[in-house]
Amino acid sequence: MIHHERLRPPPHDYPADEWNLIEKRYHPEFMSQLETMLALGNGYLGMRGCPEEGGPYAENSTLINGFYETRPIVYGEEAYGFPKTGQTILNVTDSKTIKLFVDDEPFWLPTANILSYDRRLNMKSGTLDREILWETPAGKQVLITSRRLVSFTDRHAAAISYRVTLLNASAPVVISSEMAANAPSPYSSTEDPRQTQAFVGPTLHHRAGYANDRRIALSHATEKSRLSLTCAIDHALEAECAHTYKTSHTEDFGQVAFTIEARADSPIQLTKYMVYHTSHTATAEELSGRAGWTLDRLKNQGFKALLTAQEQYLDDFWRRSDVQVRDVRADRTKRTTVEIQQAIRFNLFHILQASARAEDTGVPAKGLTGQAYEGHYFWDTEIYLLPFLTYTSPRIARNLLVFRYKMLDQARNRAKLLGHRGAMFPWRSIGGEEVSAYYAAGTAQYHINADIMYALRKYVHAAGDDQLLRECGAEMLVETARLWSDLGFYSDVKGGKFCINAVTGPDEYNTVVNNNAYTNLMARENLRYAVQTVDALRATDPEAYDALVRKTALEPSEVEAWRRAADSMYVPYDERLNIIPQDDNFLDREPWDFQNTPSDHYPLLLFYHPLNIYRKQVIKQADVVLAMFLLGSTFSGEAKMSNFEFYDPLTTGDSSLSSCVEAIIAAQIGDTDKAIRYGMAALLMDLADVGGNVKDGCHIASMGGTWMMLTYGLGGMRDDDGVLSFWPRRAPDDNATLRFPLTYRGRLLQVEIGLENAEYTLREGDYLVIRHETEELHLTDEKPVAIRRISRS
Repeated sequence: MIHHERLRPPPHDYPADEWNLIEKRYHPEFMSQLETMLALGNGYLGMRGCPEEGGPYAENSTLINGFYETRPIVYGEEAYGFPKTGQTILNVTDSKTIKLFVDDEPFWLPTANILSYDRRLNMKSGTLDREILWETPAGKQVLITSRRLVSFTDRHAAAISYRVTLLNASAPVVISSEMAANAPSPYSSTEDPRQTQAFVGPTLHHRAGYANDRRIALSHATEKSRLSLTCAIDHALEAECAHTYKTSHTEDFGQVAFTIEARADSPIQLTKYMVYHTSHTATAEELSGRAGWTLDRLKNQGFKALLTAQEQYLDDFWRRSDVQVRDVRADRTKRTTVEIQQAIRFNLFHILQASARAEDTGVPAKGLTGQAYEGHYFWDTEIYLLPFLTYTSPRIARNLLVFRYKMLDQARNRAKLLGHRGAMFPWRSIGGEEVSAYYAAGTAQYHINADIMYALRKYVHAAGDDQLLRECGAEMLVETARLWSDLGFYSDVKGGKFCINAVTGPDEYNTVVNNNAYTNLMARENLRYAVQTVDALRATDPEAYDALVRKTALEPSEVEAWRRAADSMYVPYDERLNIIPQDDNFLDREPWDFQNTPSDHYPLLLFYHPLNIYRKQVIKQADVVLAMFLLGSTFSGEAKMSNFEFYDPLTTGDSSLSSCVEAIIAAQIGDTDKAIRYGMAALLMDLADVGGNVKDGCHIASMGGTWMMLTYGLGGMRDDDGVLSFWPRRAPDDNATLRFPLTYRGRLLQVEIGLENAEYTLREGDYLVIRHETEELHLTDEKPVAIRRISRS
């Protein structure tokens, strides 16, 4: 639901463009939102879209994935098993500042006389571009053009091309390139639990630093997490005018100031190279050396080569990932079609920026666009991001699953602390330990174990990566199955069914409940996949099976116990309503009074005590409806319709993870109006600031959900039964076409849903078998295209 009427940017200042997010006029009232939307990153390094001049800004953060400091978690009342230590991503050394002075007068956006302005996020080049024509108080016109990138190919690198041209006069010019550590935090005490925690005092402690010619390096380390960081900058200046420079630095600050005797129509070109290196083990001296090597390489290559590599990387990404929607109605305005295409690409581009070089880390909930949620990794990655990555960038999907595997020992320790066998993955974490301080909506979400195994199964099937299953997946399956077997019990009250009590499902407005339907259904899939995998290894790969037994001390009796638990899993059902109750007591609760809830009192969690929410029949985000999507073959069309119609009016949409799932189910049951309404809410979650908090960072999981909404919802894609199939449907008045690529078993498939037909084309690879509804299609390099009629809903 969209509950608020928000201040909207004027369209003429933010024109629609398929490949760019454009700002044609400086609007300080939208500054914080634009910092998020125009952020750059590569999954390792992220920079918010703040002006080069060092301000103004709301949150001028530079973030490195997995670089955090720890802090004690303070409870009013302690209890056994509560996490003791929190982890918070840090705002590291800011290196992107370039200040400009003409006639010793600073260029400062809020006070400058701007004759023309154009700033844009270029999603084909992966750059933040800006062109400004500034008239100084003395009437001198200065053209300022800049291009900033965070490199996808050079993981540790970023660069800025900064060009100044005086158009109608000469003047002394100073360009001050700066770097600074330990900037004040914009966060203070807040009642919003989604915000980050602020530290008192500096978090980066000086270890080393040097200046050499136009190069500066500053090395810092954290006190408690013991992580080390070196940030280094270097410069190349091209100008026909006379110029000098001066380099200086302190423990937390560095500056290279260029003084130029600028002449009219004589461009001054500054290229600034920025590198970041981090480590758990390396010394400051070693990291400084690494940074030096990177800078040497970047300067030798030059900005043009860096940009060319960036554009080639993006070309390949869009070839594998671009989703295209076209409306063929003659009366449809071109602007609307362009806006939709822009929104799709904006979402996919930010997923890339959050994940591309996330190596040995997860993907934070906000990516690297803001510090909200403290840079933690959640279940978002497996359920909302990995489907997109699995079918477009399987290497990245594999990296993220391997990262989860590396948490396994910590997950075993957590399970032991909670009194369980097996492994319990953290609800939120950076370093692998559980850091959720609120167990009811954190640790109690045991479903994260099943979510990770669900993602593993989807990836292994789509990529055909049996090696990952043997080397990592099987061990995780054993330990997660052990936990479910230990957590649940056979209840006489429920007719001897296997029940799981005191858990929280995806809906955090109903916590610590018995038999949450989503949890039970996903746990059943987890158990079945574990049984299937162990049985297959024992039958076909005795060596791998023996290795698994050695690592886990697996007993054959355990596998039979998992099989029995899965077959006996209790799933609530209400015959009167013909629905699956969300949990044992959900239908006994008093419905929430939506009619008398003020529109500005959403999300409810910010305006009502948790107990007031927990005792009511109200839903934060899709729960049973999510299960119907993920386990679609388990539910009939009738069951999907009855459950959706029951739960939809109770769902607040207070979570950004809800709209995309509701759109998919609405599409599957033929509710076109709701599919479009929820689909547009998901698509525009950040661009239209649907939740009112885009200033804190992009909703990366919702962006992944947008891709699922397009492919699974509008495209009719199905894969939960282990077979890639398509069931496209068209409403009578639907005139949009949809095209998207999928990487499947090492082949590249293009799917196009037209007005009358679905067309499947094998773009790369020699052979592929898919299904159109129930018909099996064989695509080959000789006959790569199959066309089938689409049913009308």
